[in-house]
Formats: sequence, structure tokens, C-alpha cells
Amino acid sequence: MTTILEDIRSLRLPGMAKCWQSLEETRRVDSLTLNEGLRLLLQSEAECRQASRTKRLIHNAKFRYQASVAEIYFDQAKGRDKDRLMELATCDYIRRGMSVLITGSTGSGKSYIASALGYQACLCGMKVLYFNMAKLLERLQLARIDSTISKLFDRLADTDLLIIDDFGMRVLDGKQLLDFMEIIEDRHGRKSTIISSQLPVKSWWDVLEKNATVADALLDRLVNTSYRFELTGESLRK
Repeated sequence: MTTILEDIRSLRLPGMAKCWQSLEETRRVDSLTLNEGLRLLLQSEAECRQASRTKRLIHNAKFRYQASVAEIYFDQAKGRDKDRLMELATCDYIRRGMSVLITGSTGSGKSYIASALGYQACLCGMKVLYFNMAKLLERLQLARIDSTISKLFDRLADTDLLIIDDFGMRVLDGKQLLDFMEIIEDRHGRKSTIISSQLPVKSWWDVLEKNATVADALLDRLVNTSYRFELTGESLRK
């Protein structure tokens, strides 16, 4: 029995190893048929790999908050509609390449909801990236300096769900606006993007005003194919 456990571990099958060790300790090995034993071992390995993948996806996403849909404070009157959020929790909007726009004042729960939806996407096995808008712009600038900008654009384009938090804190200059447009253009209708902002959507054009043509094209891609949440009420941080 010890040799079998060592062989399973040497093959790097931690789920099977844990299951086999449990069967030995509970003395159930001899009471199971070959079919039953194999089913238990395979199921344990599959669950272990799924858990490891989910953990890796959450780690790589770099969320601002540890959040989950189950912990959202639902209040339809203040824009946190339970039915719409639970619909998004199915992650079907990601499969359809739909965007989600979340606006509201400081402390209204924008970042938390965005992180919760991202965490839910990881549980569904999807790749997620979370960026503060200012950090994303810095990342793009550094990537351009060290000639890795193409790789970064490819990574952003291939991510199932891209979360951009705190959009609209400053006006985007010419290059920043074009970079942002390229990100949205690469994802439009193909991948899902969540954008949160303190500014109402009707004021986003002002942040992009240095290039009206690009601003119109960008907002057209974001606004017309998106779920919208306008959060109101006092700061939840109180």
C-alpha cells in the first residue's frame, strides 16, 4: 500500500494521493470494487486540479478586494439590483462579450462589485485581470519603453474578463486615449470588460475630449452593448 501511495505521488497526482491515503486510513480499500476505487481516485484528482486552477486564476487576477457575489449588499433602490447581479453571476455575459459599466460616488461599492464579479468568473474557470486605470496607463507606458507593448496588448485582448477600476480620474492624453481605444477595440464583441467610475457615463466624453472622433468610437463600443449599474446612497465604508 505504501508503495502505491509513493508511486501516485511520484506521478504528481496529489488529488489521487490524498484520496488513496484517506481510503487506507479508513480501511475502505479492500471494500471497494476496482470500478468504485478508480471513480473515487479520478474524481478526487479532477477536483484537486480544478481547485488549483481556480486558486491560480484568482492569484493572477490581482483583485483589489477579496469579494464574492454572495457578500454583496443588495439594495435595488440604490442600484444594487439582486436579480441583475445574480444574472451576471452566471458569467453568460462574458461568453457573449458584453461589458458592464458601474458608476457611483466614493464608497458606493463599485470596486467591490467589480471584484466580486471577477472572482465569480475565476470560479467559472475564466481568466481575469484587474487594473486600476492609473496603474494600467503606467503599465502601458513601461511596456512601450521596454518594447513589450505588443505582448501586453495581446494579453489584455485574450483575457476573458478585464476589469478597469477608477476610470475617469484624469483626462487621457493623445497616446493614452489611443492605447485605451486599442484595448477596447480588441475586446469589443469578443471579450468582456467591466469599467467602474465615479463619473456618470454621460460625463465620460469629457475625459476623452482631446480627440472627439476616438471618444465617439470608444463610447459607442462601450455604452451600446453593456449592462449598467448606477449606484447611489451614502458610503458603505461608514
